[in-house]
Amino acid sequence: MGCEPPRRLERALGEMYGDAAAADWLAGLPGLTERALTAGDGLTAERVAAPGGRSSLVVLVRRADGTPAALKIAPPAARPDLERAALEHWNGWGAVRTLDAPGAGASGPGADDAAGLLLERLHHEVSLRSLPEAKALLEAAGTVRRLWVEPPAGHGFETVAERTARQSAGMRAAAEADPELAPLVEAALAARAELVEGASELLLLHGNFRQSKVLSGERAPWLTVGPEPLVGERAYDLARLVRDRAEDLIAASGGPVTARRRVKKLAESLEVDQARLHGWTLFRAVESGTRALAEGRRQMGEVNLEFAGWL
Repeated sequence: MGCEPPRRLERALGEMYGDAAAADWLAGLPGLTERALTAGDGLTAERVAAPGGRSSLVVLVRRADGTPAALKIAPPAARPDLERAALEHWNGWGAVRTLDAPGAGASGPGADDAAGLLLERLHHEVSLRSLPEAKALLEAAGTVRRLWVEPPAGHGFETVAERTARQSAGMRAAAEADPELAPLVEAALAARAELVEGASELLLLHGNFRQSKVLSGERAPWLTVGPEPLVGERAYDLARLVRDRAEDLIAASGGPVTARRRVKKLAESLEVDQARLHGWTLFRAVESGTRALAEGRRQMGEVNLEFAGWL
């Protein structure tokens, strides 16, 4: 079976890691896929999930006993080792379940992660974005609260403070390149400084939780996928969900009011401090917007920055 990567994946990897690095990894992808399939116990490939994600190849497979599964192969820079660690810790509670042995294929310095992640198969074509907005937000809130647990002992996840410190450098560079962005960037960085100083929670977070990361399943109605795990406060994790379907809000006349109402509603429903959720929503919207502009995704960058301006 051919395992050609979807065009969306090729384009996204080039935006994130640069064309040369993306091309190198993609050139070796057929070999990685073959090794991953043979490393599994009797795996038979069916087809590549398309349009697929922005950072990995997902191959729909069957195990030796006929059980459907999904084999996920991602570049080392996407840190599949951390994704595996988080999924194993959640052990299927609110998240997709790993099907291979605990710790199998874990990557450290010099380790080989070619075996990929063997996961229970979900309905990849049905996410929360298929639901009406109000229902989708309700289901999303119920799903993400299950993920907020104590992290495992001796974990290797970075903290919210560490991740956002790295991101701040790119935001400052964007403001220097385009002075019109400076007021928004300065407001976002000021919010981050205050939030980091007053943080009191240290829970395991999804890191990139949004409606498209919650898929329909058989074991449970909705399960999350694709974590970019870190540890910190719930408000940080919830902030990305506030911005969901931002392009629809941009097109609507009541977008600014709806955005602020979302912050209030989600904060109340999940018992998260509203001011902290507002601050992290601002920071994450500006960070996403400036990063999208730097990667050449101008439309997405402008949508995120306009959303940030409403806050």
